[in-house]
Amino acid sequence: MSQPKIKKVWLFAIPLICFLGYFIWDAYSQPSIADIPGDFQEVAFIRNEQNKGGIIRIYAVTVGDPLNAQFEKAADLFPTNDYGSVTKVFFFDMKKPFPTAVTVKEPHYDTAKYEAINIQKRYGSRK
Repeated sequence: MSQPKIKKVWLFAIPLICFLGYFIWDAYSQPSIADIPGDFQEVAFIRNEQNKGGIIRIYAVTVGDPLNAQFEKAADLFPTNDYGSVTKVFFFDMKKPFPTAVTVKEPHYDTAKYEAINIQKRYGSRK
């Protein structure tokens, strides 16, 4: 290969490598609930099985530091879908009893045994 052709290849290859590198870095550096103040830990999850109508997701999450917890930011990281779906995130104090299983049916856990310290709901948009 001649010198000008090699320069053209590198002028194309270097930006392409940088571009792909950025996408790979971005994909692996997304925040999780572990990155948010409050010592959050997901302990239970269920999703309705039907694919008709809205998708319902129920999460139980423990909180190690309720005073500094950022519940809104944590709830924003859980997925929602379009077409009337709902995601409910129940936060429980890690130092008290918490459910390790949830159900799709209301009230989603045994309210006589466990007490949520915060409940966040996220709704999908209608398209």
